[in-house]
Amino acid sequence: MAIASAKEYTSEKIRNIALIGHGGSGKTTMSEAMLFTSGTSTRFGRVEDGSTVSDYHPDEIERKISINSSLLHCDWEGYKFNILDTPGYSDFTGEVLSSLRVADIAVVLLKAVEGTEVGTEIVWNYTKNYQTPTVIVVNKLDNENAEFDRSFGSAKTRFGNDVTLIQFPVNEGLAFDCVVDVLKMKMYKFNRDGSGKFTESDIPAEQKERAEALHEELIEKIAETDEELMNKFFEDGTLHDADLQKGLKIALNTQKIFPVFCAAASMNIGLGSVLSFLVQYGPSPLERGPAAAMDIQKKLQLQVAPDPAAQPSLFAFKTISEQHVGELSFFRVYSGTVTPGLDLTNISNGKSERLGQIFVMNGKERRDVAKLVAGDIGAVVKLKDTHTNNTLSSKAFSVTYPAIQFPEPVIRMAIAAKSKGDEDKIGTGLHYLHEEDPTFLVQVDGELSQTVIAGQGELHLLIVTKRLKEKYGVEVELKEPKIPYKEAIKARVEEVEYKHKKQTGGRGQFGHVYLKLEPLPRGTGFQFEDEIVGGVVPGRFVPAVEKGVIETMTRGVLAGYQIVDVRVTIFDGSYHAVDSDEHSFKIAGAMAFKKGFLEAKPVLLEPINEIEVIVPDEYMGDVMGDISGRRGKISGMESEGPFQKIKALVPMSEIHKYSTILRSMTQGRGVYRTKFNHYEELPREQAEKVIAAKEKAKEEDD
Repeated sequence: MAIASAKEYTSEKIRNIALIGHGGSGKTTMSEAMLFTSGTSTRFGRVEDGSTVSDYHPDEIERKISINSSLLHCDWEGYKFNILDTPGYSDFTGEVLSSLRVADIAVVLLKAVEGTEVGTEIVWNYTKNYQTPTVIVVNKLDNENAEFDRSFGSAKTRFGNDVTLIQFPVNEGLAFDCVVDVLKMKMYKFNRDGSGKFTESDIPAEQKERAEALHEELIEKIAETDEELMNKFFEDGTLHDADLQKGLKIALNTQKIFPVFCAAASMNIGLGSVLSFLVQYGPSPLERGPAAAMDIQKKLQLQVAPDPAAQPSLFAFKTISEQHVGELSFFRVYSGTVTPGLDLTNISNGKSERLGQIFVMNGKERRDVAKLVAGDIGAVVKLKDTHTNNTLSSKAFSVTYPAIQFPEPVIRMAIAAKSKGDEDKIGTGLHYLHEEDPTFLVQVDGELSQTVIAGQGELHLLIVTKRLKEKYGVEVELKEPKIPYKEAIKARVEEVEYKHKKQTGGRGQFGHVYLKLEPLPRGTGFQFEDEIVGGVVPGRFVPAVEKGVIETMTRGVLAGYQIVDVRVTIFDGSYHAVDSDEHSFKIAGAMAFKKGFLEAKPVLLEPINEIEVIVPDEYMGDVMGDISGRRGKISGMESEGPFQKIKALVPMSEIHKYSTILRSMTQGRGVYRTKFNHYEELPREQAEKVIAAKEKAKEEDD
């Protein structure tokens, strides 16, 4: 629903922040507290009640987790905060990547009990890849077993000494309401009524010594980030306020300091001080500097300055489709100023687009805005040919911005229509769902006669198929996908003969060939050699022989799977002046190849996936044992603080739904990535089972 027009902001008055962290760390509650504290929202919604601004989709309300990233905004001290609330569940990691792509500041939430978790590690690595200035908030300090020092220590151990304390709690645990700020050297006592209000006072005597020591540490840390500041520090023994503030701002923007704050988002404690810190020290789009782009006409890399007066260009980082609204494209303006009615070109596909109404968002609530300047984030409806990762710019400035690199899928499922005749609707629906969510992939596998969908986890695919039903009115069944086995040979066959001869009255059929079969190295494919001498088989018939071989290879011989990595040579044969034709030689080629294939020690090949599993230390033994039980081969291990990264090669057939298995084995603390690596021979026992299953399926079909 759209409401009255929104306030306009200049580029220097904008802060673009992404809330990221492990699932359950309180990102949505923190965004709710920010909206409430700033007066943007008049009620403090709760995830448990399904009443938050951010988690508005029925799936999110039902499951009580974020599934989509939400764009929110609020005003704090005259500054506009664009807040991207991201999911913590690894199934929806693409939402985190797309949000960080357009954010200038990442706010990483840690739980005060668990500290740094596997999900924290993953999102931290994303911030490193994007070189995003990052602030850490230790949240849930009102939990009974909260341990700030341990959580802070885990972050320092994992992410290095640049993790720098700005605040510490006075009374963590159930009575938590006081925080000491070692930058301002003040204590804040918060109301426990959810209002976010607090009183500022001097630091009590019992906290003074620790605060002063940490204040000195902070000054030294800031001085270390800049040579000029270091010289001033040595001269004066400290840094004056102006230098301290300037140094901290630069150090945050250049990722030389990662400040740590205290919060209890569910009680609205600590959020105001984080917002005020980001007003003063967080980079504006102007301070983040130019964005890398490619000049399409000149084929040159260039840096695009966030200048509101320049030619307009924007990048679409997210697309959603909503009933009664249509497609909504979320974008960041990288240069110029955009207004409704502006004509731009989609540089990614060359199509012209006219911007309709431009909105700023708070969850599903849309508010009209007359313009958005460089660095701002908004949404526009009903763009005809624009999707995630597309760049729009003026004709006079044809640039394109780098695409978001989404992760490879970790799970595949086959789908089948529950009702006949729905195939076209399913195809259309899946296409649009992929446009909305590029981490969801669709592949129509003609070789195996199935449509395969792939994504980041079992829940991810369940959500997608549920939306397929809700939006497009079609139901599908999810099935275990067929494994794309291949067939190959291990031995050479120097000579295999086949004569196709058929007389049916009138003109007959005659084709006679001698073939040689040789195995080729894995991944080589198929080679066909013509070594006919003296025209014993006329040249016009040789392509038909090759065609017969290729058709047989496509259908398979052992178990109906494609045959690969073989060289076939035709070296002899004969023909009949009247009865020979292409069809006869095609049959002769097919039958000779089939006969030779069965003599050449045929084998089944299975796809092998490379997997990388990250788990806490205590689960390493269980995970490695499970991988071995899946015929996996461990290829390496690396310690990453309290986590272990296990690398292995595992047959694709053994890791169906592995994300769910790993989650239950590690209490949700393990994650993994997988991608195809190579094919290798399937052990005889398994091969016999696959062949028998294929024979049985064939009999049932007949």
